[in-house]
Amino acid sequence: MTDFLQDHPDGVILAMDQMSLYFQSTLTRVWAPVGQTPIVVVHPQRDHMHFYGALNLRDGREIACSAPETTSVMTTNFLILLLMLYPQPILLLLDRAPWHFGDVTDLIEQTDRLQVVYFPPACPDLNPQEHVWERTRDAISHNHTYRQFQPLIDAFETYLNDTLFATNFM
Repeated sequence: MTDFLQDHPDGVILAMDQMSLYFQSTLTRVWAPVGQTPIVVVHPQRDHMHFYGALNLRDGREIACSAPETTSVMTTNFLILLLMLYPQPILLLLDRAPWHFGDVTDLIEQTDRLQVVYFPPACPDLNPQEHVWERTRDAISHNHTYRQFQPLIDAFETYLNDTLFATNFM
């Protein structure tokens, strides 16, 4: 990373990942006034939506969007979005998910302002984007009381894109 920043002082360093949001609420501990136990409705369906996210490690800004699936084509589309949003050189930190290869590798080879560094296998805690997902789940989807899925998806995406996520990765 030091070489990247020396070569590209205005460069962007992004940690990218994907996750799945399920309509079925996940439970976690919560404080509530005595006698006012929150009621969390459990939905029997397993509706879900995937999210792509990239955390700018220099300023804490998140770029996130929902996606119907996680495939190399969807990953490539998200990378094209990042390339449009950031005209400067990008150092991209990725895990080794199967959908980060194939079409993605072709795009990386064709784009001279995109460099990639892969995290070691089976080390999700090294990826700062994983902590963004955790914080967003804590704020939005754990113990949620949404009656319909689309408002939950919208709230999740809004939180991701409107919140600064400080990281000490660098």
